Amino acid sequence: MQITSDIFGQHGDQNIDRYTITNAAGNFIQVSTLGATWVGFTVNQHPLIVSFKDLAHYDSPASYSLCKSIGRVAGRITKATATIEGKEYHFDANENDNTLHGGPHGFSELVWHAEQSIRDHDASITFSRHIPSSEDHFPGDLDARITYSFNDDNEVSINFSAASTETTLFNPTCHVYWNLTEGQKSLDTQLLQINSKRRLELASDKVPTGNFTDLAQTGYDFEQTRDIPSALKDIKSQTGKVEIDDAYEVTPSADKPIATLSDSDSNRHVDIFSDRNGLVVFTANPFDQSQPYNALATEAQTLPDAINHDGFGDIELKQGDLKSYTIRYKYYEK
Repeated sequence: MQITSDIFGQHGDQNIDRYTITNAAGNFIQVSTLGATWVGFTVNQHPLIVSFKDLAHYDSPASYSLCKSIGRVAGRITKATATIEGKEYHFDANENDNTLHGGPHGFSELVWHAEQSIRDHDASITFSRHIPSSEDHFPGDLDARITYSFNDDNEVSINFSAASTETTLFNPTCHVYWNLTEGQKSLDTQLLQINSKRRLELASDKVPTGNFTDLAQTGYDFEQTRDIPSALKDIKSQTGKVEIDDAYEVTPSADKPIATLSDSDSNRHVDIFSDRNGLVVFTANPFDQSQPYNALATEAQTLPDAINHDGFGDIELKQGDLKSYTIRYKYYEK
């Protein structure tokens, strides 16, 4: 295993470092200190995640949060409001009246400190940050760590951990965008399977209503592997919608994937494992919105807006406790 680094660009007056972790086969991942961002994953010389070529695009408001770390809370918080231990808190609204992806001062906007660790068959970069409550306007000063690990089996794991001086909210993710196809021009041969039977019902502003809707017999049903174009066609004919931007309920597991991405032409596969109960899936073209979709985002997390809905999951981080979550991605060909 090997780790190298270079300067990816500048954010304000700060140099932004990019780290490359390379395994014995010459496959590698890349991560950046701006937004603790996953900027590359290449196996057998084929890129698997969608990436920008320069830092300026990641530093843009139109970045689609491309492969960035998201927190303190992924997804939307309805009306930017939540009750924590009997006290009502109001957060910064940055999409309509809601708080999206931790607000305007969330994890994705921060510059993180990085530490390297190399072992025989895996290596990691740990990003750390002290985030005062005065900086992102969530209760409690947060000490957060995000560790990207890569090994000789072409597995990437991302561990998020944090402790807070007050009870707060913690539901982070990586907003990674995939395209396993040759050239990454479209999603024509991109396949998806999700171990899920229902998704959240969303209001017009994409916040959960609190209800679930069954997937069977709909374009949103990926319990059996299917290609993205046919799913989008069914979704449009059934609902009039032209995208996927939905939250699926999944069963947390360390040994059974919550979802599998694959490419019908190359037989590239990526299994996704998560210790939480939600997977948000989003189709996009971060490079040109006028063109067909060429990226599929997967955001493994606790179901969005969990603090405002009974049964969605516990995203409270108690004062003095340490919470830790892991998302793992395993590449293989078959």
